[in-house]
Amino acid sequence: MEIRHFRYFLAVARQRNFTRAAEQLGIAPPTLTRQIQDMEHALGTRLFLRQQRQVSLTEAGATLLIEAEATVRQFELAQRNAQRAGRGEIGHIELGYVASAVYSGLLQKQVQAFSYACPDVSLSVRESAMAALPGRVAEGRFDIGYIRSPMTLPEGLEAVRLDSEGFVLALSADSWLCRLAQINAEHLQAQTFILPEQVSGTLQVAAQGGFAPRLGPQPGGLVAVIALVSLGQGVAVVPASVVGHVSLPNVVYRPIADSPASSWLSLIHRRFEKAPAVVRYIEQVRSAGQGATG
Repeated sequence: MEIRHFRYFLAVARQRNFTRAAEQLGIAPPTLTRQIQDMEHALGTRLFLRQQRQVSLTEAGATLLIEAEATVRQFELAQRNAQRAGRGEIGHIELGYVASAVYSGLLQKQVQAFSYACPDVSLSVRESAMAALPGRVAEGRFDIGYIRSPMTLPEGLEAVRLDSEGFVLALSADSWLCRLAQINAEHLQAQTFILPEQVSGTLQVAAQGGFAPRLGPQPGGLVAVIALVSLGQGVAVVPASVVGHVSLPNVVYRPIADSPASSWLSLIHRRFEKAPAVVRYIEQVRSAGQGATG
């Protein structure tokens, strides 16, 4: 027997009439009668008691009715779920991010927009070290990732460019630099630079000031970087979005005058991604007008 046999059986059981059931199904009454007879032959028992104008269920038919309804319902659910999965409406996404994606608010906005549009797609969202994040996306440990660019990516990955922002200088409150009305890049020549994971800002500022930077430790995330600044271990060039989000004792943030240095967040993904839910997330970010592939 096939699923259509259960549909035919249910139609007759509900209508209690072969002619009306056939009309509902869009088939000829003799065809429906033959299909029910095939079922009864396969099961070795009668399912209906035929009367002139109406039929009624036998005990075997009444028992089958419960199971047939559950079977058809499960079959239809399986069909719908397969279709939804194909459209990216259900599934699972592993998402990795660097801390500055949270400080900017962009990660929250995009995850919430996707969750609203696709509430049945589960997201596992985890912070990751930026140096390792592209490799983890390439390996499949993450499906997508938020990094701070510019950054060299492994072959096979693409980046969707998102919001751009400038840098600020994090320095200890007792630094002589705080007494300056304006901090220029050349004022930083003798400073030790605590390095965040994205070093492009430090290098751009040093190039603007015309000096090779004195490089200090690279402790990892931005909170760890600013913690070393608060301990008087050096200064740090950090994304402007940390201001108001990372506040530690003995740390102040100052702009760097006329500095063109900037960075941007990128959504990275595998170039030939096939998982519908992941593709849908990427397409939503692109269609929001917040970035272009780079």
